[in-house]
This record gives sequence, C-alpha cells and structure tokens, in this order.
Amino acid sequence: MDGGAPPIVWRRILPPVVVVVVVLSLFSNGYGYHRDELYFSMLRPAWGYVDQPPFTPLLSHAIAAVYDGGPWLLRVPATLFSAGCVLFTGLLARELGGGAKAQTWAAWGVATTSAVTVLGHVLLTSTADLTLWPAICLCVLKAELRDRPRWWLAAGALAGLATYNRLLVGVLVAGIALGLLLVGPRRRLLSPYVLGGALVAVLVALPNELYQVLNGWPEGDMGRALAANNAADTRIAMFPLLVVLFGPPLVVIWVAGLVALARDARLRFFVVAFALLLVFTFVGGTQPHYPVFLLPLPFAAGIVAMERHLGRVWAALFALNAVVSAFIGLPLLAVGMVGATPVPGINPIVGDSVGWPAYVRQITDVYDALPDRGAAAVFTSNYGEAGAVHHYAPDVPVYSAQNALYDQARPPDSVSTLVVVGGQYPDVRALFDHCTVRAHLENGVGVDNEEQGLPIAVCTGPTASWTVLWPRLHHLD
Repeated sequence: MDGGAPPIVWRRILPPVVVVVVVLSLFSNGYGYHRDELYFSMLRPAWGYVDQPPFTPLLSHAIAAVYDGGPWLLRVPATLFSAGCVLFTGLLARELGGGAKAQTWAAWGVATTSAVTVLGHVLLTSTADLTLWPAICLCVLKAELRDRPRWWLAAGALAGLATYNRLLVGVLVAGIALGLLLVGPRRRLLSPYVLGGALVAVLVALPNELYQVLNGWPEGDMGRALAANNAADTRIAMFPLLVVLFGPPLVVIWVAGLVALARDARLRFFVVAFALLLVFTFVGGTQPHYPVFLLPLPFAAGIVAMERHLGRVWAALFALNAVVSAFIGLPLLAVGMVGATPVPGINPIVGDSVGWPAYVRQITDVYDALPDRGAAAVFTSNYGEAGAVHHYAPDVPVYSAQNALYDQARPPDSVSTLVVVGGQYPDVRALFDHCTVRAHLENGVGVDNEEQGLPIAVCTGPTASWTVLWPRLHHLD
C-alpha cells in the first residue's frame, strides 16, 4: 500500500462488470416479483416511511408506473448497483496499491460472490448499499493515501445521500470516527476536511433527519420490532452469512485484508469500523447481512496483500465460487424443482419470490364468491401479500396493517366483510362476530415459504368501527 497509485486498468476491470450486467439481465425475470418489490411498488410516494427512507420505494414506484408487466425493468437498477460493487472493488484494490493483476482479481473475485447474485437479482433496500458503501470507502482511501483531503467532503456527501436508502450508513460513519479516535491518525478528527465532510453529510441528510425527528424516530421503533422478531436468528446467522455471501474460498482473502489494514497505521481505523458494524449487527439483532456491505474493502486489501500467491489454484476456487453463487442467487433451476433443493433455505429471497400469482388467484376466488362485494375487502397479514393482490388483482380493495401500509390506508367503515389472508387471522377473528376458513394458500410448486399453507378466511360483523379496530391490528416486523 505505497503512496503512488498505479494506473487504473479499465480493460481488466470492465469485463467482470459487463459479465455481471449480462448474467443478471438474462435471469432478471426468473421466479417472479419478490415480496419487497411488490410492497415498494404499492407504497405511495412519500418523503419517508416507518420502516425505511424513501429512495428504494420511490424508485420502485416510479418504475412500476412506467411498466408493470414483469420484474425485469424493476431489476435494472439492482443490476447496475451490483455492477457498481464490482467496479468499485477493483478501484479499491488500485487505491490500495494494486496493479493490473490485483485490480483484475479483485473485480472478478467480487463478481463471483453470492452477495452480487443474491442482492443483485432483486431490487431491495440492501442492493444500493452494495455500491454506496464501497464508494464511500474509495473516497476515504483517496483522501488518506493520496494526500487529497478534499475527498473527505465527497465521502460526506455520499454518506448523506446513502441515508435516503438506509440509515445504517451512520454506523459506518461512526465506525470511522471511532477508529480515528482509538487507533488514529487522531489528528484527522481535527482536520477541516474531515469536519467539513461530517458537516456535508449532516446537511445532505438533513431532510431525512427532520422526517425522523418530526415523526418520532419511526425507524427506531422499526429496529426494536425487528430485533424482537429476529434477534436470536440474526446472532446465529450473521457469521455464517458472511461466509455464504462472499463464499468460503474468499474468507481467507478478506481476513488477510483485515490483517493488512490493521498493519497500516493510516487505515487501521477501518478495522475498528468493521468491528463496530459486527457488534451493532449482533447486539441490534435486526438483520444478519449488514456487515457484507463493508466486505469489498478488506477483500480488495486482501487481494493486494496476497497478489503474488494468486494463480491457477485460486482461479479454480473463484470459478467454483461463481458456480455455487449462481445456483444460490439466480433462478437457474425450474420453479418446480427448486423446492426440493436446499436453495430456498440458503437464500430466502427465492421463497419470497415464488407463488404470488397462485396465491392471488386463490384469494380472489374467495373474494369473488362473496354475495356482497360492495361491503367487502381483502385484509392481508403482511405487505408481500398486500402487494401481490394490489399487483395481480388491482380492482380488489386490499389493506394491511403491517409497517407503512398501516399508515397508508385503512378499510372504510362501510366494509363489514373481510377476506383475511395469512398468519394474522387469529387476531382478526377476535374482532369479528363470525369467521370461517375457506381455503389455504398453496403455491403448487412445493416451495415452503412464508405464505405456504396459511388460511384464507371470511370474517363478518366487525365488533367496532375501523377507527377503533385498525390500531389493534397494527404491527411492525
């Protein structure tokens, strides 16, 4: 990691970027919409939501308004964000002193990971972070290694923009600040450029911060709800998931990268940042995959540190990693076969993308059989079910009390009959005079996902007005 930056070898970095774009594009329609994609497209444009900032929902809603005939267009941004992760990883290797070989291996290495195939196949809030976090790290490297402190301002601007996708970037910023304080170089904390970068981040993020303040920090409530539901599983899964999302062969490389960063007095603060992210994920217990967003940096550092050892054996390991990642993250298997494989268990995104048209047909069959549909609506237990009904049966009134859909709309008091879908049925049954289960959800392809086997019921005779009943059904998870 010397002081002079090698030239960027575009002809070596761009091929894996192009390959990722082509491969993800070829499989972008596979299996169908993910539950989050259906939810985002259903949300009305707003400055923020109880469960997340506005960027991904607004992007999804805008694309759905243009074309809603299949997921391929919705996934173009996801493809580009994944390609950006590959590009920035190659550039990180260059900033760390890597020449043509290191840049090539870094870019191709990340292109083989499940992080790219899993998070790049669907448009999730996490997908944009694949690009944003490496980009922030690249700006910091340029500031620290190239004696260009103005890049701290760029890092601050990117961090501020990243808050509109997810507030988690604040942990990265806090980790860098804590690292500078604990392991140095401490004088950076008084640098006008570092302080200026922090100010830029605050100013760029200010509207987002004001939304949180004015609405009582709803994402804090969301985080606590997620932790209440996910904490045990998150703490068990977070470390194995780091291995899965980058691939077992690559663990050696990014661990070597952490060691290399720790030995460099100019950059060891990044190790503290990574440690803080691990602690935050473990203690917070919300989602297990958060540390993966920072892995491109230690991976690139590891490639540079191990450059002379990279040869045919590592090429074979990278190729094997690519094959496994493709099967985990891409719809290579027919939908009728995937349920008999371990893939849905390893990658829950697969299960969350299967069965929606069949489920909606079963829901609408029950709804269409009602004698008075004018006084009826569909109530779903979660936002994925609501988004699916909204997408595949747009003429059917549908409501859910989960997350932002609770705030978006509630049934009018004229609704006295509900078609109740999913696991919240016992809660709804307690609020109605009479309920009968009419069917159970069945995707027909043997994939055991969150909806499979849950009831579809008809409930009549609400015990109070919807103004009273609606808050009793509200849940964040």
